[in-house]
Amino acid sequence: MRICIYGAGAVGGHLAARLAAAGHEVSVVARGAQLEAVRRNGVTLRAGDETIRGRVRASDRPADLGEQDIVVSTLKAPSLPALADGVASLLGRDTGVAFAINGIPWWYGIGIGRRPAPPDLSALDPGGALARAVPPERILGGVVYSSNELTEPGIVTQAKPLKSLFLWGDADDRDGAACRALRAATIAAGGESPAVPDIRAAIWKKLFVNVAGSLLALLTRQPVSAVREDPELGELFRRLWDEMRAVAEAHGLDFSRETLDPEAMKRNLPHHRPSILQDYELGRPMEIEAIVRAPRAFARAAGVATPTLDTVVALATRLAADKGLYTRAS
Repeated sequence: MRICIYGAGAVGGHLAARLAAAGHEVSVVARGAQLEAVRRNGVTLRAGDETIRGRVRASDRPADLGEQDIVVSTLKAPSLPALADGVASLLGRDTGVAFAINGIPWWYGIGIGRRPAPPDLSALDPGGALARAVPPERILGGVVYSSNELTEPGIVTQAKPLKSLFLWGDADDRDGAACRALRAATIAAGGESPAVPDIRAAIWKKLFVNVAGSLLALLTRQPVSAVREDPELGELFRRLWDEMRAVAEAHGLDFSRETLDPEAMKRNLPHHRPSILQDYELGRPMEIEAIVRAPRAFARAAGVATPTLDTVVALATRLAADKGLYTRAS
């Protein structure tokens, strides 16, 4: 397949390397030093003792890359306006566009069915540019469980445990042809990618970890594994997890058939500095709206009390704003 990875950072580089090494015609949209490195040497993924190298086409101009069968955006939420400006030239008649981001996605209200309407999420798509650029029937959600870091331009290092789980699902959960094709390509490239009957449930389940683990890592400037090693942080993790689950269930998500054990999840947290902490340390725009503030908006819309979440939201927002890495939407 012709697959374009829009944003070749840590997760995008991981996926590009795997898919290209598996024989797909992969292109990436990148810029700066990353673009130059990928043009010269392709993308390299270091996963434990394994090294996966993929040769890809690369440009900072999407129009150079032509129509694709699948576009996978691994841009973080603050960078998505760039995709709205450039994605049109990549779209053929049946091209699917998958958004693999952390937190609540901009498209959450599309194809939501009979569940409660979400709160106002316009801050995730300022001016509606993404909604205009990507027709709703093309939208796929993506949830990634894989801890990676761009250790130098063109080289991605995967943290242990070496989990590579990629969950793909249509915005309306129909499991269309593009979604099935992307799932099959991911599996053939060495990743895990089971069928996802409810992409929003998968998004919230990952969000439990982002909020309960990654935000505590941000606030303490520690790897997320510190949460499992410190009893008091572990208690905050459990409170945040319970509050987030209550919010999700108030918005129509059913986790009754799943084992959602915060203690088990806490034990499995990797020794990894999560992306929101990496962004803070490197001075990059932070995913405050998608990961931090949107969940609280869902809580308020449902009338669910979230005292621990409210505290973490206030602290994380102020931390990012003071460093100039987040500007609150007006």
